[in-house]
Amino acid sequence: MNLQETINASTKPFLIAGPCSVENPAQVLEVALALAEYGKIKMLRGGIWKPRTRPDSFEGVGVIGLPWLVEAGKEANLPVCTEIANKNHVEAALKAGVDVLWIGARTTVNPFAVQEIADALKGTSIPVMIKNPINPDLELWIGAFERLDKAGISDLTAIHRGFSVYNHPKYRNVPNWEIPIALCERMPNIPIICDPSHISGRRDLLLEVSQKGLDLNFDGLMIETHPNPDTAWSDAAQQLTPDNLFRLLEQLVQRSPSLDKYTEKELEEIRDKISVLDDRVFDLLSARMNMSVNAGELKMKHNITIFQQEHWAKMKNKRLNMADDYNLTPFFVQQMMDAIHQESIRHQTKVMNPKQDNSSDK
Repeated sequence: MNLQETINASTKPFLIAGPCSVENPAQVLEVALALAEYGKIKMLRGGIWKPRTRPDSFEGVGVIGLPWLVEAGKEANLPVCTEIANKNHVEAALKAGVDVLWIGARTTVNPFAVQEIADALKGTSIPVMIKNPINPDLELWIGAFERLDKAGISDLTAIHRGFSVYNHPKYRNVPNWEIPIALCERMPNIPIICDPSHISGRRDLLLEVSQKGLDLNFDGLMIETHPNPDTAWSDAAQQLTPDNLFRLLEQLVQRSPSLDKYTEKELEEIRDKISVLDDRVFDLLSARMNMSVNAGELKMKHNITIFQQEHWAKMKNKRLNMADDYNLTPFFVQQMMDAIHQESIRHQTKVMNPKQDNSSDK
């Protein structure tokens, strides 16, 4: 199959579902038949090898599970996909007749591992999906696509599963939606699938994250599904029964990326007003940096440091405390204040150390 063409030809969202881990033939077959009966699921997923954080965790049934997955797919008339992390996995999956492979986040983060997989896939035409690396590094994610493409694997799809973070109060892996959006800008021909299971880490957030993915015009969803999630051998908290998956999918709203000519005209009027406001924002920022230059000249005259910690903390806390008044999130205010501060430091550094090149400072 050509996955890119299939996704582009399908009605959104392109749906992939199945257990986090293949546990036994009966389990994966039960899920596959239930998914097929629903009629909207396009592909069966199932983990054979599971890269786990701790060595005593369940790390998948291994190669013996491949025929269980493939046979379940045949019985349900669904193509199957599984995760691979090295050349041995590639060889075993190809030999078993797996239709689509995916590279997981813990593998994408390692260019050596991705290159090993790319080399093992040379001469094949199997579709490959690539999850984002565990850390929020767009270039590393793009690099994985480039390595596969150079090996002659052109049928590529992205999977956004969020990024690792310590003890986040809401998500298992924070979505950082700006990174998959940037991927779409850089690689517009690559379809992108949202993996709400790994972003949320819990069932009660799956609907919210799935809808966000669709609202951002992602091409599909990959959601983990198990006959009895509470007894699952891995990632029990984020899996759904097939029935609950279907209920979730029926609640999703699929929005259109295109507009009729009347709505387009209305939107253009709003965008024009936004553009005027943006011009004002950047004019103010430019004026703000001119004042930073004045501050730098005064600091140089009196030989004092650029960074004034007490003053900066006072300024930033003032804006953060007013976030609700601005109708902005504290996170956005924090990011904006930090960006303004760094640009101000760059301008003052240029004044106080004119021979230094700080144009690339972040």
